[in-house]
Amino acid sequence: MTKRSDSIVLIGPMGAGKTSIGKRVARALKLPFVDTDAVVVREHGAIAELFAERGEAHFRSLERQAVSDALGNGGVVALGGGAVLDETTQRDLSEHRVVFLTVAPRVVATRVSGSKRPLLQGDDSAQRWTEIFETRRPIYETLADATFDTSHGPLADIVTEIVAWAKNNETTEDQ
Repeated sequence: MTKRSDSIVLIGPMGAGKTSIGKRVARALKLPFVDTDAVVVREHGAIAELFAERGEAHFRSLERQAVSDALGNGGVVALGGGAVLDETTQRDLSEHRVVFLTVAPRVVATRVSGSKRPLLQGDDSAQRWTEIFETRRPIYETLADATFDTSHGPLADIVTEIVAWAKNNETTEDQ
């Protein structure tokens, strides 16, 4: 099966830079950009409130719909860190070019400290992040066509690498 050439999906843990990098990759490739977490927030309210008032399962349902819509439209799509837990999303991603953005725990600690992210609440957000990442890492690795580490170097260099990879891995949509 060939993968859609009009889409690149960014997956990875919280704090890896999916949104920041995704916007720049989209601009460089002249593609639209969608952050599925931003879609959920725009349409349903703050994620922390959704978790508190309706629970994680309800949030994941809203997230699944946002992911489905975004994947159907193409472009550069940044998924929330846990979106890959959904089996339907996993199947859908097989039709798209998927980039796994990873980051070292020591680097992400500063990115997520004091975070309002529901899954990182508690005394040690960095430890909680590491636990979540290690649980999800095998899924990210299985789904990814390419992996880029966002721990070092200027953001622009990572964007350049992803854009070069995308241009070298253009495919055509199944007819």
